[in-house]
Amino acid sequence: MNRVYVLTIKYRFGDNMGEIHPVVLKDDTNMVLVDCGYTGFLPEIEKALAENGLSSSELTHVVITHHDHDHMGSLADLKRKYPNVVVVASEKETPFITGRQKSLRLKQAEEFQKTLPVEQKAFGEAFCKVLRDVQSAEVDHIVNDGDIFDWCGGCRIVATPGHTPGHISLYLEREKTIITGDAMAIEDGKPVIANHEFTLDMDSAKRSLEWILSCGAEKIICYHGGVYKII
Repeated sequence: MNRVYVLTIKYRFGDNMGEIHPVVLKDDTNMVLVDCGYTGFLPEIEKALAENGLSSSELTHVVITHHDHDHMGSLADLKRKYPNVVVVASEKETPFITGRQKSLRLKQAEEFQKTLPVEQKAFGEAFCKVLRDVQSAEVDHIVNDGDIFDWCGGCRIVATPGHTPGHISLYLEREKTIITGDAMAIEDGKPVIANHEFTLDMDSAKRSLEWILSCGAEKIICYHGGVYKII
């Protein structure tokens, strides 16, 4: 039995409400979590799994699409509690996930901090602290563009750079479904590049979005926005 579950985790950030959509791929052998939320979100991940009739103890893999804090923030906690879960990430993202290189997002935020007006500096520094507090974790399985897994009848790793250099998406060709991480988001019902201000290479991000929309997928699952269907 092959199933794709789109989790919904709602949270409050200051006065604003937010929502993220990690994804679970479930078949007779594997249960794969794609991205795992902010720092401290492991209980929310476990709760969302339970609400979908899934047990977190059955997790076999966690795929990190890229090293942003809202995608890998809970990875260290997850790995400590479930040490047998195999952490999967791209070759280019691995140095940042493991902490061997400084987060590109933190570097970007620190550069932004230098240009912020006085009234915004406290917020900017708080954001930098959030990024500095993300705990690193080891990557067990490094992947590259085109790698194939047997998850849910066949899952292909696709390089979708732009938001970060090593960003990956997962394409389930039999299911005609692609899981995009932050290579695409949905705003007002429309596909967009996620977080323009944080995209590190806009030209690459545009090419990745164009590919996603033309690859033949009928269902596109976005971490920010949920499910977008192409009819």
